[in-house]
Amino acid sequence: MLFKASPPEWIIAFLGNPGERYEYTRHNAGWLACRAIEEKHKVKTSRLKFHAFTDTADFGGSKVLLMRPQTYMNLSGDSVAPAAAFYKIPPQRIIVVHDDTALPLGRIRIKRGGSDGGHNGIKSVTLRLGTPDYPRIKIGVGSPPHPEYDMVDWVTGRLSPGDLKILCDAAEKAAAAAEELVRSGIESAMNRFNGA
Repeated sequence: MLFKASPPEWIIAFLGNPGERYEYTRHNAGWLACRAIEEKHKVKTSRLKFHAFTDTADFGGSKVLLMRPQTYMNLSGDSVAPAAAFYKIPPQRIIVVHDDTALPLGRIRIKRGGSDGGHNGIKSVTLRLGTPDYPRIKIGVGSPPHPEYDMVDWVTGRLSPGDLKILCDAAEKAAAAAEELVRSGIESAMNRFNGA
């Protein structure tokens, strides 16, 4: 007798842009966090589903769908919302991991929801889910060195080796924060990781 695999109870969406030129940029901080989870849990987001590379992981008995949307940042909701609808996952169990230029490089901040803060990926997810009330894990990438600096160039530009190391370390913390949120709840994750 065949047993049907249980569906995921959570979604963690790691925002970024597909393509080699974006791989180690500030905008792909979310994908760096995904890589940290893949390495720890020996999984690989390689199955194309819901316009995303996906896989599942088990966090303390909770099955989690890991997603790296392939839609480009400003259409991330076109990937996340269909997956949420298909598996009937409520917004409170959809964690979005993304870069944030308002936070210093390497800083982590967990939020319950709220405004998109000008982030096009968050704007898209909120629009498609129909609510801003879903947890986010922000990875600080710092702001441009002067006001005239083009924001697109800043978030899609290459980092120095030193800054990339700081960003990768922050991505590992964000990955741990996502797992803590699933295992122990958002209060525990915020207490452990906010400001880290």
